[in-house]
Amino acid sequence: MKAKSLFILLALLGATTTHLQAQDLPRFKRIMRQLSSKRFQGRGYALEGVRKASDYIIKEFRKAGVDSVMYQPFTLDINTFPGRMELTIDGHRLKPGRDFTVREYNPAAYGQYNLYHVDTLNYDFQRLRHDLSLPQNRGAAVVCDCWFPYRHRSDFTWLQNRDSSGISALIYTWNEPLKFYKAYGDHVVEIPTFWTLASVMSPQAKTISTRVDQRFYKDYATDNVIAKVEGERHDSCIIFTAHYDHLGNLGKKVFYGGANDNASGTAAIITLAKHYARHRPKFDTYFIAFSGEDAYLRGSRWYVDHPIVPLTRVRYLFNIDMIGDNNPILHCEPSDAGDWAMPVLERLNGEGRFFKDLKRAALEEKSDHYPFAVRGVPCIFFENENGDAFPFYHMPQDTYKNVRFDTYAPLLRLITAFVQTL
Repeated sequence: MKAKSLFILLALLGATTTHLQAQDLPRFKRIMRQLSSKRFQGRGYALEGVRKASDYIIKEFRKAGVDSVMYQPFTLDINTFPGRMELTIDGHRLKPGRDFTVREYNPAAYGQYNLYHVDTLNYDFQRLRHDLSLPQNRGAAVVCDCWFPYRHRSDFTWLQNRDSSGISALIYTWNEPLKFYKAYGDHVVEIPTFWTLASVMSPQAKTISTRVDQRFYKDYATDNVIAKVEGERHDSCIIFTAHYDHLGNLGKKVFYGGANDNASGTAAIITLAKHYARHRPKFDTYFIAFSGEDAYLRGSRWYVDHPIVPLTRVRYLFNIDMIGDNNPILHCEPSDAGDWAMPVLERLNGEGRFFKDLKRAALEEKSDHYPFAVRGVPCIFFENENGDAFPFYHMPQDTYKNVRFDTYAPLLRLITAFVQTL
């Protein structure tokens, strides 16, 4: 009896040691710091940051000791802003990324325009059309609150047609903070749209001037990066994913470092690769760093159409995104096929006290697990929301200085404990 108890104790200690060895916080920090640095220019497309990042990630996987690593090339259409990014209101020059931003599908914009402020309290579409036909308003930039167009979609669809409205730009005012997006950057529209802070756009403002350089890439070549650690069995596999791309540049002087989004997830799967390279897994294990996630999941959509292993052989997939934060409650988003894992994860979390709680969320089309989920792959999305780093989401302030490291170690302990149950 004593011998049996000793065996169980040693087994538990061995499992605990394995979970602890999965963590490599110094490596995690180093990779996150590098990927969010100026060297990679926000891992976007305008200044080749995404290509530099994929080369760096390949090298880090090799250092981790994986059995093989490869590029999976694909192309995407993407709009970029590589040069000047200037907006001036009545002679006051705004700061890009802080006072104003642009929509990802904007054309280049050069000129000076009178401002026309929409009367949102006494709104009348026919009066708007009449006002814009007046000589002093021809070619004007139209200003209104950011949410107003959602209540008058057909009117603003008309406004966005230069041939019908004759306007030169749309300016939507927002309360802080301003965010930047790339999801609809696969095309370019006719009329530029600017978002400005409400605090910098006075209702009495008269004119704006713009100088915004833009370049659209057709079939921009980028890569998913795929590493593999051979398992004891080859009939099925485990996959860890994270996107390494981010928003890139807003002009040549501003870049979105994306330390939390998603240098954190990329660094996590590289440290997991090192762990499994040293502790041979039961199943073949893949680590995929996706490009194109912030451009509407382009890399993961490409992968599910061109998998290197049949999707039916995926035993479980873990997608890790934005874990550089400190909320003690972990956001968990399982697929329908992967929902069976939640009770197991909750049990393991209760035993290990990794997180205060695991918050189950409904499946959404917002990260790279989604294309797998709709194909019936058992998977789950882990994210740390609403901590101290979360307010900097899609802002230039998402820097290494503003991330938190509280989630990394407990998440890796939870993941490795779960994998051992498979």
